[in-house]
Amino acid sequence: MSDHLLLGIDTGGTYTDAVLFTETHGVVAKAKSLTTRHDLAVGISGAVEAVLRASGTDVGAISLVSLSTTLATNALVEGQGGRAGLVMIGFGPDDLKRDGLQEALGSDPVIFLPGGHNVHGGETLLDMSALDGALPQLANEVSSFAIAGYFAVRNPSHEQRVRDRIREVSHLPVTCSHELTSKLGGPRRALTTLLNARLVSMIDRLIGSCEDFLKERGIEAPMMVVRGDGALISAAEARLRPIETILSGPAASLVGARYLTGLDDAVVSDIGGTTTDVATLAEGRPRLDEEGAVVGGFRTMVEAVAMRTFGLGGDSEVRIDDRGLVAGITLGPRRFLPLSLAAVEHEAAVIGVLEKQLRSPHVGRHDGKLAVRTGLPDHLATGLMSQQQALYERIGSIPVALESLLTSTPQRATLDRLVERGLVHICGLTPSDAMHVLGRQSQWNGEAARLGAELAARIKDGQGRPVAASAEDMAEKIAARLTRQSAEVILSSCLAEDGAAVDPAVSLAVDRALKRTPGIVRFSLELDRPLVGLGASAPVYYPDIAEMLGAQSIIPADAGVANAVGAVVGQIRASAAAFVTVQEEGIFVVNGAGEMARFLDEEKAFAEARRRVEAAALDAAQRNGAESPAVMVTEDIAAPEIEGSRKLIEARFVAVASGRPRIAHH
Repeated sequence: MSDHLLLGIDTGGTYTDAVLFTETHGVVAKAKSLTTRHDLAVGISGAVEAVLRASGTDVGAISLVSLSTTLATNALVEGQGGRAGLVMIGFGPDDLKRDGLQEALGSDPVIFLPGGHNVHGGETLLDMSALDGALPQLANEVSSFAIAGYFAVRNPSHEQRVRDRIREVSHLPVTCSHELTSKLGGPRRALTTLLNARLVSMIDRLIGSCEDFLKERGIEAPMMVVRGDGALISAAEARLRPIETILSGPAASLVGARYLTGLDDAVVSDIGGTTTDVATLAEGRPRLDEEGAVVGGFRTMVEAVAMRTFGLGGDSEVRIDDRGLVAGITLGPRRFLPLSLAAVEHEAAVIGVLEKQLRSPHVGRHDGKLAVRTGLPDHLATGLMSQQQALYERIGSIPVALESLLTSTPQRATLDRLVERGLVHICGLTPSDAMHVLGRQSQWNGEAARLGAELAARIKDGQGRPVAASAEDMAEKIAARLTRQSAEVILSSCLAEDGAAVDPAVSLAVDRALKRTPGIVRFSLELDRPLVGLGASAPVYYPDIAEMLGAQSIIPADAGVANAVGAVVGQIRASAAAFVTVQEEGIFVVNGAGEMARFLDEEKAFAEARRRVEAAALDAAQRNGAESPAVMVTEDIAAPEIEGSRKLIEARFVAVASGRPRIAHH
């Protein structure tokens, strides 16, 4: 294994990274290319071609390709994704009020069907007539379906029947809740399934783009995708369960950080274009979130690294609140296309608009902001309302000023909806632009960045004074805000890990400590372990952030491609669960990892559950491409003594199989 050449790819919101890696030499070569959201293959091929050129490697030597992506995470944080139809079997409208399901559903359609099962897997009659009536029209209004059945983790037969009917009529992708989790809790299972369905077409496009490119380039090697817990799964499995790739990028960055620094204990903070992800390493392992990953404000049932994701990055929107006596600056959570980046491809259009606005004696409400199509294919713009369609048609592939685009206030909400759907970018001032003005970054168009900062500096506060004295002053204020906001999100993550209920953004004590405010009582704080800064712009931002937090700053040499490194050094892990319950005195029911089975002997039921999960986990690991996986079974048996006799309530058996990925032998 040691000298096989492995190719790691990470598609972030802004950049796609590629590394060539061997276990004996580590990173052999690395490269970056801009992520091209309209066609991810362009960014992937750009990064891979660059890394092949840098290393002079023959493509035939590559034995494994592994992909990590922040695409699913970013889509959920930004409220993007396709429109999905939700089918609830055995649930009622009141169930939507639990676990944020109603909020997640938004305006997407939902159908309730009679049916479902009980805790032992016994069924209530399934009636599909409401589905049959709605399907022909629904199939034209959504891009995928999600199905959640009552106690489907104990008996999935109703979910499977509904899935088969939907596929037969609509030919659209369908996700069943029992395929994603073995945990009880219907509404949260439905929420996880709904989010999965929304992501299917997006992740399918990404993996398809990647596979097409590898094929064209003659790279014949197995392809893996990083899961949210840092483990690897095969590309085919990731296509079916894209929700498992939420926090894939962050999980890969943690695996990469551990590998690159050799640290067992650290706070790891990874700044990208769209998000900052914070997690802790303890005793060499990332902690998993037992409750399930939280992304975009929703708690899912996806097992993932205990990573907190904040809408704060180099491409965050700079928001200026001019209502107070002193103007306030906040960053995010929305991602803008930086003016400096928009001007790389459209210099004349972007700079023309900004210069015209600067010449005007009046400060416009939409100064420094433009809109441009993201380049998504037309079939992904289906289901737009008439006013959305009309506005979308006025936005082209060349950026256009918001002031000429928006003629009425309601149109702002319409534009926001097009952004949420991933159809339109708003171009505007970001921290990346500020860094170009200050000369700390120089890869894009500095002139556009400067003009944007000058326009922002003209905005007046409540006392009628300009927000900043110059473009440089404006940029310094944005940089200071990014340092402070980053310190707050890192602190809030660490305090949550410690179980301390303190919000650093509003705590006066934290404010005094971070500002080093002098006084009779001096407040100070520090982290008990180093702060590892990751991301391409980590060297620009993290020394100041670590200093503010009283922490040692560690930025590894390959900090900018830690995710791509993590993608290739991970292991495949697959799990399976089965349950034994008592249906009535002396009858033991085994559910999960196969058909329901009844036994008259508890030990035989337990033995069957063990056999099933072990076989299912090994099978899943091998399906995912693991070579010689090892398996471990854990048991959780709830059998209290009641009135002097032992009474089995439930036994849960979980098997985990793990191994390194199979590689191509050329």
